[in-house]
Parts: sequence; structure tokens; C-alpha cells
Amino acid sequence: MYDYIIVGGGIVGLSTAMALSQRFPSAKIALLEKEASWAVHQTGHNSGIIHSGIYYKPGSYKAKLCHQGNQSMVAFCEQHHIPYKICGKVIVATEPHELPLLDNLYQRGLANQLEITKLNQEQVKEIEPHVSCLGGIQVKSTGIVDYQQVCLKYVEIARSQGVELYNNQRVEGIESSNDGYVIKTNQEEYQTEFLINCGGLFSDRLTELAQVKPPAKIVPFRGEYYELTPEKRYLVNGAIYPVPNPNFPFLGVHFHPGVDGSVHAGPNAVLGFKREAYNKFDFALKDFLDTMTYPGFWKLATKYPKDGLQEMIRSYNKSIFVRSLQRLIPEVQAKDIFPTPAGVRAQALKIDGSMVDDFLIIKGNNALHVCNAPSPAATASIEIGKYIVAQAPNK
Repeated sequence: MYDYIIVGGGIVGLSTAMALSQRFPSAKIALLEKEASWAVHQTGHNSGIIHSGIYYKPGSYKAKLCHQGNQSMVAFCEQHHIPYKICGKVIVATEPHELPLLDNLYQRGLANQLEITKLNQEQVKEIEPHVSCLGGIQVKSTGIVDYQQVCLKYVEIARSQGVELYNNQRVEGIESSNDGYVIKTNQEEYQTEFLINCGGLFSDRLTELAQVKPPAKIVPFRGEYYELTPEKRYLVNGAIYPVPNPNFPFLGVHFHPGVDGSVHAGPNAVLGFKREAYNKFDFALKDFLDTMTYPGFWKLATKYPKDGLQEMIRSYNKSIFVRSLQRLIPEVQAKDIFPTPAGVRAQALKIDGSMVDDFLIIKGNNALHVCNAPSPAATASIEIGKYIVAQAPNK
């Protein structure tokens, strides 16, 4: 019998295990992960950005935990000698109609207490000489890191604090008992007094297994990336983002460096026909039907048909993808980029067609379910772990 079991070995589950064992050092804690290694899905396909928190609604969990998490992540990397870089970011308007949106974003950044600077065209050029724009915002606190390295350190710390970490444990059933839950995996049965669901792309299904109706369904969106050829990396100094589309929580096609010296371009956001749809033709009938029979998906699709169609066309047409990059850096040509592995975002979608735009953690009977934790969850992971643990009962 465990005091706590965490399901999900991505960055949120691992940070929760670390925080839980720090707060309750005598508790018996286990973490179950269905894969053979850690952080292989959303975390393992993450862009590696240490976000600032500029985009998020003031007062929201995303805004607060991302701002705090930016500082916590940098301090953690310093403490544990994990390579990172504060590269900074410019967010730019390339069309006149985007200038009011840029102003709104600047005011939001100020409301979120960030150190940001409004820039004109010439000032943007001083930071990013190859960018074409009408104006921008400089966000100095944006950084880059390899989040899988961060997760391996979380694993090391959690294990040293007594957490039992199990791989290859796919949860197939969760039954209530007098003492808590019996969790059945493809390998074993585990008993726990308290359950913490950090299942990411499958968080809604795990919530249902625990006899709680999730407030939203996970709909997977694949983000496809390209990488600049080594001889063209000079075009980018730090992260370069467009003003985001206010209709969607996705941040638009952008450029960002990696800690290994690479420069990535993307992503687009295309509906996945499988929860873990890392390739264009990945398909799982259950996952496909789950989306196609969900009223919330059709309400979203019919509300924004043009945006969805544009994302799909860009996925299959490299020249159109390049054109979206040229809005930011006109010098980029098709021969300057090559495809790299895609990621999948677990986006929680309500039945009315609205996307859940904040972290969503709900309470069950002797359980907590993390039902929405997309970007910036990696940046905020230390703070999300602390927040989750603060909601857990003392054992």
C-alpha cells in the first residue's frame, strides 16, 4: 500500500514526485509510467523554451506559475549544472492589423510584471538584423534548455528521496477501494490511499477510469518543425515569434535556437488522428473516433474552418510553410530548412468548443487529476509540482 501514486512520467509527473517526496519524506510514494523511459511524449518533443509568461491572462495559473517557473527553472539548472541559455525573445508584428494586438500583448506583459521593452523596426533590427517587421517587444527572460535533461535530474532527486519509479506500467484500470484505489497495469496491481493523475495525452481517460467525469476532452494537435541548415543559423540570434492569433492558444510559426546550437522553425498545429500522432499518417481508430464523435471538436472546427484548413495545407506544402517563415525572415528559402521530429500538444477542449486556456487541476475522491497542462508546463513544472503537492493531504 502506497500513500501516493502518481501516474505519468512526463515533466509534470516527475516534478510532482520530486516535490511530494520533499514535503512528505516519510511517505511511501510510487510513480507509474507506461513507456520504457522518461518524458518521451510531450516533454521529449518540447521546443526547449523557458517561457517568460507574457502571453497568459493576468492572474491565471499559467501567468503566475510560468513567471515563477522561469526563475525556478533557471535556478534549478544553475544548481544542478544543466546547460541552459537566456537567449531572449522578440515578438514582432509584420502586418498593420497586428500592431494593436502587439500593444495588447505589451500591456499584458506589464500586468504580469515582466521586464519587457517596446521596440520600433530599427530597434528590432539591432537585436535580430534579418527580421522584417513593423515593431516588436523584447522579452529578455526567455531562455532555452533540454527538458529531458531536466527530467533525468528530477528522476535522480525523486529516487534519492525514496520515490519508487516504475516503467512499462500502462494503467488499464482504476478501482475505488475502502482505502483509496487499486490501480491495475499491464504488469501489476498497486494500491494507494491517494492518486495523482499526470497522464498528459491520456489524462482525460485516466480521470474517467477513476470514476470522475473530466470537464474537457483531450484533442491532440501535432506541431511540425523544420530546422535551419547549419550555414543559415546566423539568421537567428534568439527566439523570434509572431504576434499570436488571438483565436488559438498556439503561438504561431516561429524561430528558436536550441542549447545544442541548432535553430528550429515551426510549428504548425494540425489535428492528430492518434493521441501520439508524431507522423502525418499515424492513426488509431479509438483516438480518431474519440475526436470525431465529440461535439466540442465540431463546434471548434466550424467556428474556425479557415484557420484549420490553413494549418493542414501548410503541413503538406513546404513552400507555404516557407512563406510563413518569410513573414519573419524574408531571406529564408526552402533549401535552407529540413524537417525534424514533430511534437503533439494535449489540448483540453470543452464540449462547447472552447479550448481550456489555463492549467486545469480537478479534485476527485482521494485524487487529483491534471486535466490540462500544455505549454508552458515544462517551464512551470517545478511550480506546478509544488502547487499539486499543496493540494494533497498530509500522510
